[in-house]
Amino acid sequence: MSGFEGVIVSDTWLQSQFTQVELRTLKSRYLSIRNQSGRVIVGDLPPVFAKLKAFTEMFTEDEVKGVLLESNKDSGEEIDFESYLRTYLNLQALATAKSGGSKSSFLKATTTTVHHAINESEKSSYVAHINSYLAEDSFLKKFLPLDPSTNSLFDLAKGGVLLCKLINVAVPGTIDERAINTKTSLNPWERNENHTLCLNSAKAIGCTVVNIGTQDLVEARPHLVLGLISQIIKIQLLADLNLKKTPQLVELVDDSKDVEELLGLPPEKVLLKWMNFHLKKAGYEKQVTNFSSDVKDGEAYAYLLNALAPEHSGPAALDKKDPTERANLVLEQAEKLDCKRYLTPKDIVEGSPNLNLAFVAQIFHHRNGLTTDSKKMSFAEMMTDDAETSREERCFRLWINSLGTATYVNNLFEDVRNGWVLLEVLDKISSGAVNWKKATKPPIKMPFRKVENCNQVIEIGKELNFSLVNVAGNDIVQGNKKLILDNSLTSPVSPAYLWQLMRFSMLQLLKNLRLHSQGKAGKEITDANILNWANKKVKKAGRTSQMDSFKDRNLSSGVFFLELLSAVEPRVVNWSLATKGETEEDKKLNATYIISVARKLGCSIFLLPEDIIEVNQKMMLTLTASIMYWSLQQPEGEPESSLNSPDGSPTASADGETGLASAVSKLSMDGAASDNATSPQIENENPSKVENEQSSLENEKNDTSDGK
Repeated sequence: MSGFEGVIVSDTWLQSQFTQVELRTLKSRYLSIRNQSGRVIVGDLPPVFAKLKAFTEMFTEDEVKGVLLESNKDSGEEIDFESYLRTYLNLQALATAKSGGSKSSFLKATTTTVHHAINESEKSSYVAHINSYLAEDSFLKKFLPLDPSTNSLFDLAKGGVLLCKLINVAVPGTIDERAINTKTSLNPWERNENHTLCLNSAKAIGCTVVNIGTQDLVEARPHLVLGLISQIIKIQLLADLNLKKTPQLVELVDDSKDVEELLGLPPEKVLLKWMNFHLKKAGYEKQVTNFSSDVKDGEAYAYLLNALAPEHSGPAALDKKDPTERANLVLEQAEKLDCKRYLTPKDIVEGSPNLNLAFVAQIFHHRNGLTTDSKKMSFAEMMTDDAETSREERCFRLWINSLGTATYVNNLFEDVRNGWVLLEVLDKISSGAVNWKKATKPPIKMPFRKVENCNQVIEIGKELNFSLVNVAGNDIVQGNKKLILDNSLTSPVSPAYLWQLMRFSMLQLLKNLRLHSQGKAGKEITDANILNWANKKVKKAGRTSQMDSFKDRNLSSGVFFLELLSAVEPRVVNWSLATKGETEEDKKLNATYIISVARKLGCSIFLLPEDIIEVNQKMMLTLTASIMYWSLQQPEGEPESSLNSPDGSPTASADGETGLASAVSKLSMDGAASDNATSPQIENENPSKVENEQSSLENEKNDTSDGK
């Protein structure tokens, strides 16, 4: 079975706007033009678009030409496939507007011109949150406090610094702030770097960003900016809603089976379970199932506060008949607990789900009302994994969620046991591999249906040449952690399934890159190829570091990866911030900087500094492969004159890094480069570069074996 049979687009947001059927249709049209002239120019597009069913009744060929020339002044300008797709989306949005808002059956409406209403109450709450948590930030304090009645939030978000800082508030240490471009006036490239760092870091803390690109943030599209901020704040507020952070939550369940169920619940469901636990004890007869309609009358809040803080509450709120009056009294009582007011009485009555969730989360933080039953607490502690397993669970969970699968994974070991999530992942990385007619979608009541799903997972794995000796679908259903995710690269039976899945995806991306650039698949890319590529890249840059394998203990210093990042993009590493990595503290500084610099460059990675310091073999391979994937997409090189400022010196940013003059020029001309959240466009690669580097890899005689 061959993987990646679908059309792959390097910009994840752009890919998400189309189905594979749509992409294949548009790709076929695009290639038919290129086959005639050897390239595609703007002037070729009007007759093609005018004949498409989506536009034939909406635009004449001359109208299409007029629209195209508004954004592309030169009809002879060459246009790549991704720009072709964006042009299609823009035309589709105009067609939607022209038809009075009815959407084409062929495509979803784009976000570029469609109006999206924003919730002013949410905006005010998020502004208050930012003003509170970032008031003392050394860079942002000169811009704060923000006025929620203006667009100052969106104006400040355009530079990318605010969102990066907010991510660090939600999950401290996610971004090494030395990697953020911080100065009052940023050039387009520096802004784009900040937004790339922001989006890759947002994915690394669990945000869903498949429909957001850097250009959306550069333009500060309000609904997308607020949506991202909402996710970041939600992650911060719900961070303690798990047994690891709050073992007292075990009081909510009665036995071990219930504990396993609790482990698999998303944080907001745990919060609801906690709320209902106290409401039941307080005599509230209803069940709260959401943070909207079930709390609109304010009664549940009145009972909850009376149970948790009777010294500040009482029957007064329940005596109120008017919901707005009751909501107002509830908030007055909550204020006595020092709970931040994320909502107004109107937000309660109208059932604002995001703001009500934030409000309940604040109550939990200030007064959770749970006891510390030593017997149950020790049981909860037994359910937690060792540090390395927890890190790897986090890494693979975030990787799966970053793929844009329909199912969001909250607890890896629990959520994969019905097989459905793994089938969704397999469908993402090997289009057409899954026979959905034989799959059962959750909730699944019959156990044998879960086994059927997992059996198909194993069958597909074998077709993809995974090592699955003596492995059956029931092993996944039973939650065999060694099979699902093993700390070691190999186990007595076979390597962990998820590691093989991620490794396959990673190697296929590199292979597919070559397919795009050369038009042929060629040989498989191996771990040894990646290792040799990295060593050659560093050596060619005049550096001395080399790695013997992906478990080379010398990697713990971080120096090799700093030199590799500098080799693929000399301006991305500020060497004044690097250390020799000789002490544990220096190793930690280097490791955190490496991860942020790689994300800033465009690498989507999910490892933690500890993975570098401890030389986690699997994470070393994924980090190197991510840098390789980014590097092979870059043009052969830039003219030396384009890399310097007019006086011949590199253009430096505030944190000591140099800006890409040529990229700035490209951004100012068409804005295309900044529209990619993770990597530049594949269609603009230099085929000879990929071919030369890959040929060099294939001819490498050094048969290094590391974790294959």
